[in-house]
Amino acid sequence: MKTMGNPGPILFYDGDCGLCARSVQWALRHDHRGVVHFAPLQGSTYAAIDAPGKSTALNTVVLHDARGLHTRSDAVLGLLDAMGGIWPSVASAGRIIPRGLRDWAYAFIAKRRIAWFGTADACALPKADQAGRFLP
Repeated sequence: MKTMGNPGPILFYDGDCGLCARSVQWALRHDHRGVVHFAPLQGSTYAAIDAPGKSTALNTVVLHDARGLHTRSDAVLGLLDAMGGIWPSVASAGRIIPRGLRDWAYAFIAKRRIAWFGTADACALPKADQAGRFLP
């Protein structure tokens, strides 16, 4: 299933989370191929996805790609795969760690993300060449 005219991989994130906002900015800087798109979990793009097992939690990141929906650490590793360069190798190394342990670490950070990183009070405006990578 593709969304919004087949834009490629879409990373869905909590639009109110400071860590999430910083992570999106990091991905924008490191995705030199420019293939990953971004949309808030609270937005209409995510609401339009009708898939079994679709997460409704805001404390998780979701990656939607040609293989479907991925959450938590699988979404992070899928993001790294999509970005190209050295990042797929980093994702492969990350997959050596069992998913249960990866997801435990993810949940540990997710539970504390607002306390540690605050909220996304003001979103950084994308550069003109990045604006098309953001979906509602």
